[in-house]
Amino acid sequence: MVTEFERLKEDLLMLPPESRASLARTLIQSLDESVDEQAESLWLEEILRRDAEIRSGTANLKPAQQVLQEARDLIRCLK
Repeated sequence: MVTEFERLKEDLLMLPPESRASLARTLIQSLDESVDEQAESLWLEEILRRDAEIRSGTANLKPAQQVLQEARDLIRCLK
């Protein structure tokens, strides 16, 4: 027996990619209405710490192209 949810899902998956992406953004935003102030504060501290490391020259930086290649290699290993 096909549920209403499954029918709706099938219909939505037939939408063009742009429409599905827009719907996905809207659904995700609807789930993320509350803000965790503690998490926001911790992320800000982390951002400031990393910024200070970069400015002081103590951060271990990699070129973006290298990071992207490493990510692609990892994804290939997971398949």
